[in-house]
Amino acid sequence: MKEQIKVLKEKMQKTLNVLDADLAAVRAGRANPAVLDRVTVDYYGAPTPINQMAAISVAEARILVITPWDKSMLTAIEKAIQASDVGINPINDGSVLRLNFPQLTEERRKELVKEIKKMGEESKVALRSIRRDVMEKLKAMKKNGELTEDDLKNSEKEVQNVTDKFVGNVDEMISAKEKEIMSI
Repeated sequence: MKEQIKVLKEKMQKTLNVLDADLAAVRAGRANPAVLDRVTVDYYGAPTPINQMAAISVAEARILVITPWDKSMLTAIEKAIQASDVGINPINDGSVLRLNFPQLTEERRKELVKEIKKMGEESKVALRSIRRDVMEKLKAMKKNGELTEDDLKNSEKEVQNVTDKFVGNVDEMISAKEKEIMSI
């Protein structure tokens, strides 16, 4: 029974971690190195994340500077960014790449907020799915005689409390990101 709750918390925490990474990758008008986390470059035949082959720094609030350790990879990195869904054309000055993040329009901010809310809903669905799986295991344990009726009720309450806590965390993360986007 305690093992089921522990597994529940671990799986739900992983769901929150995925949401956190997804939210960090949302381009919110400020220069954020996390927008390049999913961009990979063909580096001698192996797809390699940009952050493993270049230094990425924030020069100003809206400018990201990418300095490759191997200067011969500059054009490859540039092409990978252009082909990705980042939506910004890099400026190549021969030694570094610069990404200028444009000011967000009101319309684009509202679109981003919708995307973020959708991510939040998907995370909540994942949390409820994890809850359902644990509830089914607990009911199976009751059926097999491993749990009493009282233990089952207490466990179900605890599972619901844990789920409510994680759903609340998702809501907090979404509202914080929404405020960040709307205040830019």
